[in-house]
Amino acid sequence: MTAATTATATAAAGSGTRPLAGKVALVTGGSRGIGAATALRLAADGAAVALTYRSRPDSADQVVKEIERAGGQAWAVRADSGDAEEVWASVAGTVERFGRLDILVNNAGVGVLGPFETISLDDVDRVLRTNVRAPFLAAQAAAAHLTEGGRIISIGSCMAERVAFPGGTLYATSKAALTGLTKTLARELGPRGITANLVHPGPIDTDMNPADGESAEMQAGLTALGAYGQASDVAATVAHLAGDGGRYITGASIAVDGGFAV
Repeated sequence: MTAATTATATAAAGSGTRPLAGKVALVTGGSRGIGAATALRLAADGAAVALTYRSRPDSADQVVKEIERAGGQAWAVRADSGDAEEVWASVAGTVERFGRLDILVNNAGVGVLGPFETISLDDVDRVLRTNVRAPFLAAQAAAAHLTEGGRIISIGSCMAERVAFPGGTLYATSKAALTGLTKTLARELGPRGITANLVHPGPIDTDMNPADGESAEMQAGLTALGAYGQASDVAATVAHLAGDGGRYITGASIAVDGGFAV
């Protein structure tokens, strides 16, 4: 968890505005990176937050403790997004623990990069299970509990719209699929007053893609701003969509990518 992430959450908590007070959010893959920043921001805005993790219980516990220290409510549950039963259980567990569900953030994802010819069938199955099937199943399960004003927000990638370098075929395919999911969810759930939107991050400084990493200079150079973003930048857009400001936004794909896709 970066200092910028913590500072953003602290500032929001101290601003006196709690636009998500009384709401409950589930953030998949919420133990680190964009997921952690999103969990912290939604909690700072007043939501009780459930977050899933697969293999980093220490990191998930740190996020929960930070939320609780700020006076919020949080709960971490181990759930592999590649396992359908665990996806369903994480939604059911959130509702059981907090009594409701208002916001689903499909953030958990995996990336397998490399030449197209080297991608194995196991790679294809694992990435599509996690990046495509899991958001579909989580949305399906969440929809049974969401009421008017409910939100489904998925985290895509700038590579769904612009592939500026080779090696990302499988990852880009999986993230592009979220556009179709989001648009059809918006159409199907709109009559119930539920919105569905997609956020496409660009190069974001996380432990999986650090701003001082091997390919960082190249990635930053592909953006109009010439720099990496912070996880808190993505979290801020998710928070806007989750709050009252997002009530008339649905079926949209919103880039938080420093101009990567321009």
